[in-house]
Amino acid sequence: MELSRNAFKHALAGGKPQIGLWSSLSSNYSVEVIAGAGFDWILLDMEHSPNDLESLLAQLQAAAPYPTHAVVRVPWNDMVAMKRILDVGAQSLLVPYVSTAEEARAAVAHTRYPPKGVRGVAGTTRATRFGRIKDYARRAHEEICLLVQVETQGALDNIEAICAVEGVDGVFVGPADLHASMGYVGEIANPKVKPIIDDAIRRIRKAGKAPGILTPSEEDARRWLDCGALFVAVGADVGILARGAEALAAKFKKS
Repeated sequence: MELSRNAFKHALAGGKPQIGLWSSLSSNYSVEVIAGAGFDWILLDMEHSPNDLESLLAQLQAAAPYPTHAVVRVPWNDMVAMKRILDVGAQSLLVPYVSTAEEARAAVAHTRYPPKGVRGVAGTTRATRFGRIKDYARRAHEEICLLVQVETQGALDNIEAICAVEGVDGVFVGPADLHASMGYVGEIANPKVKPIIDDAIRRIRKAGKAPGILTPSEEDARRWLDCGALFVAVGADVGILARGAEALAAKFKKS
């Protein structure tokens, strides 16, 4: 059995924009619903959701038959968490709150087996198709896509150094935390911050890495695609459900 090709990783490397949807409902059933909707990728969130490892496994299995790629946002830049998430078959990881090149190098090390990293070795995991993928331990890194999230002004100052770290495939600008770090808590598209995000996306692309972002605004999504963003989440399952339910109720309820 051959190592699974990571189409998402190769699309980013080829400069082909990937349109995605955020998933925080933590349900394999809802993931199966959105996996067939036509998105290039879906983000399975373990940072800001009640997801645990077992529920993540069920979501990866639900998405597997569909032509979309599951990216997992890990809870933290943590060796143990990342090892277990890779072992259940995730090939693309988004690591939150990476602010320095040193933290980016640590994230890379967590996804690599020794001597290039510190990922623990296990032979019969879902990632290895239960021991059926030939040379998995030697070749796994070839198809692992590592995305790191910059969320503060300090992280923005270090973009070029972070992008220079070998093994980092993309850099995601976290709009909510970036706004909060600049004094705009609860905002994701302040007019004073938008040009800073524009610049960050251009700098990431110029440094040779794939820029990414999340926004529920079609106008902002198109703006940042025009700036050079290559992986853009254009909505979230929780938001679609909440706003859609409110809109339906409002049609039949008096204000």
